[in-house]
Amino acid sequence: MKFKLFISVLSIAVLMAIIESCTTKNLAPREGYIEVTGGKIWYRINGSGNGTPILLLHGGPGSSSYGLDTLKVLGKYRPVIFYDQLGCGRSTRIADTSLMTIERYVEELEQVRKALQLEDFYLYGHSWGPALGLDYYLKYPNEVKALIFSSPLFSTDLWIKDADTLIATLPDSIQVIIRENEKNKTFNSDDYKNAVKLYYSKFLRRSEKKTSGTDSGSLYFGTNVYEFMWGPSEFTATGNLLNYDRVDRLSEVTVPTLLLTGQYDEARPSTVKYFHSLIPGSEFAVINNSGHATLRDNPKETIDRINQFLLKNDNR
Repeated sequence: MKFKLFISVLSIAVLMAIIESCTTKNLAPREGYIEVTGGKIWYRINGSGNGTPILLLHGGPGSSSYGLDTLKVLGKYRPVIFYDQLGCGRSTRIADTSLMTIERYVEELEQVRKALQLEDFYLYGHSWGPALGLDYYLKYPNEVKALIFSSPLFSTDLWIKDADTLIATLPDSIQVIIRENEKNKTFNSDDYKNAVKLYYSKFLRRSEKKTSGTDSGSLYFGTNVYEFMWGPSEFTATGNLLNYDRVDRLSEVTVPTLLLTGQYDEARPSTVKYFHSLIPGSEFAVINNSGHATLRDNPKETIDRINQFLLKNDNR
């Protein structure tokens, strides 16, 4: 009887090893392109670890995976999958605004998942990435093992209220410039651009970065996607996400979830903590000495916190 039990357990172990081996082989380090509705998506897989893979959603809309490159170190434990959403980065650039909707980006993500044969994977998103990730999860809840929402957008109204709170901390002269140019829609004025630069230096990216890195990020940016879907700046929303709000659906998230935000983030800690209170059993952490770009301002603390969450849930 004991011998039969041993054989049974051994058979299960061998089967699991075979399945894991096949999954790892499918996600071997490489880069390439995936055909999706509207064009081709560039992707890259890093890492040689056998843990549950993690798929990364960059911000924007219209940014690129370039800003997430630091997360390659997670590859020690698992495949790390980067991709540039349509319209930015190394993916097909687009002019057709019918492609610039959150619903199509959700289906794009599903096309990427199917092409890579991903099942029961971690989904990470930063900034606009959590909005995309949440909408994907709400439509395809059985595909995701756990979620990481970094500096999330879940409500444009709350995002703008947070921005108003932060703008109120700037010099009066800057506040006047912002409000006058918003009223007149003169977003290309030098005064408005300088006000944006000041805001970003306090709440978006607080640390300096080499010019080459900044230039590369700008090169990959899909400005037309950002402006059509969001607007001219982080604190001025005019695009088709103007009425975006999923706060009342956060309670539907039932997988393990980690919410992160920077100490000085434009996604303010108090707001992200409120989101955390609406997701049953979720975890919440504030990254010290960081703005919105936590991976740039404090990469070690950000990655450590993400890694802890992933390792804890690997065997769940």
